[in-house]
Amino acid sequence: MLIKRNIEAILGDYAKFPAVAILGPRQSGKTTLAKKFFANHKFLSLEDPATREFALSDPLNFLRSNENQFGLILDEFQYVPQIMSYIQLEADSKNRPGYFVLTGSQNFLMNQAITQSLAGRVGILTLLPYSINELAQNQLLPDFSNNLIINGSYPRLYTEKLIAQQLYSSYIHTYIERDVRQLTNVGDLNVFQTFIMLCAGRVGQLLNISDIAVSCGISAPTATKWLAILEASYIVFRLSPHFKNFNKRVVHKPKLYFYDTGIACNLLGVNQDKDLSASPFRGPLFENLIIADLMKQFQNLGQRPTLYFWRDKNGHAEVDALIEVASQYLIPIDMKASETISSNNFFNSLEFWNKIATTEPEHNYVVYAGTENQTRAKGKIISWRNSGKLVSTILTKDY
Repeated sequence: MLIKRNIEAILGDYAKFPAVAILGPRQSGKTTLAKKFFANHKFLSLEDPATREFALSDPLNFLRSNENQFGLILDEFQYVPQIMSYIQLEADSKNRPGYFVLTGSQNFLMNQAITQSLAGRVGILTLLPYSINELAQNQLLPDFSNNLIINGSYPRLYTEKLIAQQLYSSYIHTYIERDVRQLTNVGDLNVFQTFIMLCAGRVGQLLNISDIAVSCGISAPTATKWLAILEASYIVFRLSPHFKNFNKRVVHKPKLYFYDTGIACNLLGVNQDKDLSASPFRGPLFENLIIADLMKQFQNLGQRPTLYFWRDKNGHAEVDALIEVASQYLIPIDMKASETISSNNFFNSLEFWNKIATTEPEHNYVVYAGTENQTRAKGKIISWRNSGKLVSTILTKDY
């Protein structure tokens, strides 16, 4: 079962570069997308030991012996970062747009290799697990947000009908055993898994590295390094605060989120609807679901996410997300895990924001866990099911 990905709409434009890099977490659909879109390219997996050994020992001959009229897909190219210099030579000597298609799942190693060798010669895209809009377009979106929060959005859940708990337990185990060992020398992998679980328990919270380190029994520098590993392999991301023009009255720490709520739920032991409904993590996980989807929407448009949050340091208010448009307009979005609309408190934080930022309420948005869409004097209320195109709506609006 092949599901059309939203990023396909811009992939052709990126294929005008000599090389195209499709980055993202393992099992997010990078290989499937590359094979589908570049159907005539020769596919070579650098995870294969024999293929990797050839590429490592004689990279120039490797590229030339596999040369063809269409191009090459080099899957998981971070295993042979040295090959980037030879791809540069080939790209510079021959005018072949879209000839090299690179996929990879370790952001740090890949960006380092690309920056050193292919700067200006490669179009870089990030493919994350399915977005709300992609699931909706393919009639795969569940009726209730709890189901999507628990199941997550990894493609194999939907194409192979796997059970979420089994998939994510295996995913986390394989990730720790393989990717973590490759990225750094972690002495005790059990402690690293505890570290990931502690991060899951802090979803949607201000990031306090020292607190996580103490709880895990490791040093703050080690915790910082381990968090960078989770970010490099697309497990977690930090959402930065927006403090321009509000420097003295807002917090400056980022917030922590998971790219996929299914992984976070598995780490928290939340595997059923009844567990999530009674969990103190339901609100943060719903917020994580929408924040991560806004990130996906930006990436699927091929745009750098201009996504932030805002919190008054005195605790007066917090806006869960701010989208910066054209470097001058800030569009506030709040998230409410309630399935019913409350006219009493839905817009409290946004009203405070309107006051201190001197903005109009017509640009306010609240995404909630119910099914209705309403336009109020204080802003727009949008069902989570209809939030999948919110970024494109905001970015193309005339302000």
